[in-house]
Amino acid sequence: MPKINGNEIRPGNVLEHNDGLWAAVKVDHVKPGKGGAFAQVEMRNLRNGSKLNERFRSADKVERVRLEQKDQQFLYENDGMLVFMDTDTYEQIELPAEILGDRRPFLQDGMTIVVEFYDAEALNATLPQKVTCKIVETEPVVKGQTAANSFKPAVLDNGIKVMVPPFVGQDEDIIVNTETMEYSERA
Repeated sequence: MPKINGNEIRPGNVLEHNDGLWAAVKVDHVKPGKGGAFAQVEMRNLRNGSKLNERFRSADKVERVRLEQKDQQFLYENDGMLVFMDTDTYEQIELPAEILGDRRPFLQDGMTIVVEFYDAEALNATLPQKVTCKIVETEPVVKGQTAANSFKPAVLDNGIKVMVPPFVGQDEDIIVNTETMEYSERA
């Protein structure tokens, strides 16, 4: 595995540190008036979700881990476990529903997501950046209301509440950004 310097750590990098696999969530490069510069790295453990703040000097070496990414198709949920199938080999894997966190409602039947593996262990799952959802409840469209930056609340078919522009009505399909959980565009 390649070793990188402490100042080369970027958000999203996966590091082997303290006998665990950690994803760098936030990286701040600090140059104090006295002493050498360092990177203040906030990390999340990929196996148990715990967080850790660590300082890495530029001379420190860390193991950078490359995860293998595979497309997996969502089949069904069973007792809090999500069942996915590899579209090439038809092998099925189970992941806990908590792996998606608050983005879990955006997972739809038959959706293809990216699962990251370390050896044969599935560690992370990523939804597509944009997902199409139907609005089930919102205020009616008001003619002539075109003020900039005016949004109204809407409830989607998966129960999530988002803010939408005034011209979007009930029973319309919209595209939602799963990273920011915000309205993106009409479908």
